[in-house]
Amino acid sequence: MSETGAVPLSPVVKEGWLNKRGEYIKNWRQRYFFLLEDGTFLGFKTKPKSGLDDPLNKFTVKQCQILKTETPRSNTFIIRGLHWRAVIERSFNAESSCDRDAWIEAIKHVSEKISASYDNHDLIQEVEALEKSQLTTYDEDGNSKGSRTSKKTKKVTLENFEFIKVLGRGTFGKVILCREKKSYQTYAMKILRKDVIVKRDEVAHTRTENFVLKAVDHPFLTYLKYSFQTNDHLCFVMEYVSGGELFFHLNEAHTFPEERARFYGAEICLAIGYLHERKIIYRDLKILLGDEYGRGVDWWGYGACLYEMMIGCLPFYDKDYDKLFHLITYEEVRFPKTISQEAHDLLEGLLQKNPYTRLGGGPGDVREIQDHLFYADIDWNLMTEKKVTPPFKPQVTSETDTRNFNQEFTGESVQLTPPDQEDYVCLTEEDSQYMTFNKFSYQDVSSTLGSSPALSLNSLNVAEKEELTSR
Repeated sequence: MSETGAVPLSPVVKEGWLNKRGEYIKNWRQRYFFLLEDGTFLGFKTKPKSGLDDPLNKFTVKQCQILKTETPRSNTFIIRGLHWRAVIERSFNAESSCDRDAWIEAIKHVSEKISASYDNHDLIQEVEALEKSQLTTYDEDGNSKGSRTSKKTKKVTLENFEFIKVLGRGTFGKVILCREKKSYQTYAMKILRKDVIVKRDEVAHTRTENFVLKAVDHPFLTYLKYSFQTNDHLCFVMEYVSGGELFFHLNEAHTFPEERARFYGAEICLAIGYLHERKIIYRDLKILLGDEYGRGVDWWGYGACLYEMMIGCLPFYDKDYDKLFHLITYEEVRFPKTISQEAHDLLEGLLQKNPYTRLGGGPGDVREIQDHLFYADIDWNLMTEKKVTPPFKPQVTSETDTRNFNQEFTGESVQLTPPDQEDYVCLTEEDSQYMTFNKFSYQDVSSTLGSSPALSLNSLNVAEKEELTSR
């Protein structure tokens, strides 16, 4: 179900009201949908009186898969397809089972008709092929050396690691500092509960995260070493950055001087630019208007991050989600007089409501940010090569030093047990089919499993790599 461009003039196959579920904030919103003969699927807040201009939702059902479900509402169906380079899912709810069946039949008819003219090629298989090609490495002459996953490897399990301390905890699970027993290398292992992921409809999101982590290689993006699963959990074994998370230090300092914010902002800017070059959008906030935005949405999040670094609070905040969405959508951002004019202009450009007039939202993308006066003194090549001296270096005394992480978490037990009966999220039989995450496991070819411990001595990392995590 990929995003389409301009609305095509194609005959309408079916139209009517459906409830569409948000991808991140799981609320339902009523939309009037049009299914067109060419596979375009358009959603409007109200039924258009004439024409199909300016839809809130623009999809294509080409080569999609459709699933029926009675959760979280009766008469729900899920359309599974492509958006950019990721397989995604969208949930819709019909007024009755008959209405749902009519929509499913119409979508299948259109999808199959398009497939016949597409050489019967499965688009979802393209993603799997793309994943393999993304992970292929080349020698200095440009000759393929094979996939990063083509090396014969041993199966990775929790038994390969010793747990040391808890680094963080959230809705889906924990992040634990661990040591690989064979190599003595330290890593941060993110361990997510499968039942919570499935129940909260985050299966597609989690698969996409795994796919992206496998494919990326950048100095300011956290590196994935392994991913694997148990009966109850999904595990990401990642580079341990002992300098801590960006917002840990921001909470300690409340605000950063502009020099420090500029340094971190430059690193994050380079990381987002790298992702955009590969057609990966980092944080999709389209839930605010139900639209399918492009790269400009990342620059809004980037602006909010910089705003908090320099001003000490978010540009908009309210405990009530509806009020917060109203503030973000309609209210103007306020800027204190304590920041420089260059910082004010940068933040104002990044926090524009319209994604197409937003700084970075045009064809220049990352170059629009890099060329701004706020970054006039930044040598972007030296920054990429990590040759710029950081304005702050966190104190780190050993490879297992966790002083730069919240003590609320580091004092917790590292014991990992299956969810007990009371804690376990109840899943329907239909939900349970998603509990096996096929093709999830991954090993980098430089895996230290079976290698000499002497080859993997860990150097101390500082906070020059900031995991791009929004609050």
